Amino acid sequence: MTDHATQVVVIGGGPGGYAAAFMAADLGLQVTLIDPGENPGGVCLYRGCIPSKALLHAAKVIREARDAENFGLHFSGLKIDHARLKEWKESVVAKMTGGLGQLAKQKKVRYIQGKATFKDSRTLHVVAGEDKTQDMVFEHAIIATGSRPIRLKHLDIDSEHLWDSTDALALQTIPKRLLVIGGGYIGLELGTVYAALGSTVQVAEMTPSLLPGADKDLVRFVRNDLKEKFEAIHLETTVTQLRDQKNGINVTMEGPESDGKPKHFDKVLMAVGRKPNSGDLGLENTKIELDDKGFIRVDLQRRTAEPHIFAIGDVVGEPMLAHKASHEGRIAAEVIAQHKVAFEPACIPAVVFTDPEIAWVGLSEAEAKDKGVKFKAVRFPWAASGRASTLGRNDGLTKLLVDPETERILGVAIVGPGAGELIAEGSLALEMAATVADMGLTIHPHPTLSETLMEAADVFQGTSTHYHAPRRK
Repeated sequence: MTDHATQVVVIGGGPGGYAAAFMAADLGLQVTLIDPGENPGGVCLYRGCIPSKALLHAAKVIREARDAENFGLHFSGLKIDHARLKEWKESVVAKMTGGLGQLAKQKKVRYIQGKATFKDSRTLHVVAGEDKTQDMVFEHAIIATGSRPIRLKHLDIDSEHLWDSTDALALQTIPKRLLVIGGGYIGLELGTVYAALGSTVQVAEMTPSLLPGADKDLVRFVRNDLKEKFEAIHLETTVTQLRDQKNGINVTMEGPESDGKPKHFDKVLMAVGRKPNSGDLGLENTKIELDDKGFIRVDLQRRTAEPHIFAIGDVVGEPMLAHKASHEGRIAAEVIAQHKVAFEPACIPAVVFTDPEIAWVGLSEAEAKDKGVKFKAVRFPWAASGRASTLGRNDGLTKLLVDPETERILGVAIVGPGAGELIAEGSLALEMAATVADMGLTIHPHPTLSETLMEAADVFQGTSTHYHAPRRK
């Protein structure tokens, strides 16, 4: 292969793209990875998962310092060094993206910082700077171009005070008053960060609940916590107008608690979802098909309508999660290497990194009812957990959905500190078709939060050590 030809080209260097490129290289294929970033990483590392979790960790430390007063520990004079915090967040990003750049070299993946579009189904036009363009011929291609924030057309004003998630993560300023439009996970995570840093935060969500689609048993814990952190949470409320001002934005809302009068905010964060980056790729020069939402259609092996071109990650549809994209990328690489594989996971876990965290995997109660699936829901409250008590964090719950006949675990949902780490056990249980007895008979270390999974399983049998529930006949 020459500089103008490659066996496998991966377009997009996010968690799906670089996972696909590295897997293909490990399988002995000659690989080219193309992305606008200086190093691989994509939105997740540069402007998403990693910087947001770094800032959420800072917010958690601030909360713990304040909550420590309940234990008799007093930290006086807590100061937030805005510049140092921003520098630390950026250093985390630089470390990880730089590490990926080194990995690409070690795996002999040719990395091109640029943008690629399809000239036809076998040729890409690559722009790597103002004066550097080339056409590249490929045998196989993997599209991993991800997604971008949605902007509501009637609210898309030209204003430096209107943010999307990328703007919020830049941490250029800490506004005195911040409105978050959208009560989904992105809006609540970033709202949590700015509330911890000193902003007065309000949220406007058009549905009757925060985190639409998430288990209501879990959401109530988060909502109760956010009521204390945020100035107001407006449900069943729509933002009807934004008016740009020199020092912020005047916002008009319609909802049960709205008086119809404009309210002033220094910044407004629009966090109403994301849409696929499937435009401007030259797909019209191929047979690749899009659905009505702009997602690329693929089969179980992630093949598009062009059998030698694959697509993975956010650009192929929900759930838009980095770990889902990574697994799809590895599958696509294996298919190209002629392995007999397909993307058929039993489950895909999801985590919302609010405080407390929410995590779930498998069926929820609402999904089970919609599908007519018989289930029994069992709950273990963290008020009965010794470890939760030692942390001063009884605001949690572990919940299992179990098939009442086979006793197979159908779903796991957790709310509380560290829920995102704990949910992996639920994922493994579903992948291995574990029964509730399997989880209950697995000895968990004490005292830990992981015990709540074992105790929830014992609740099903009516034999939980630390929580009374009627014994199952």
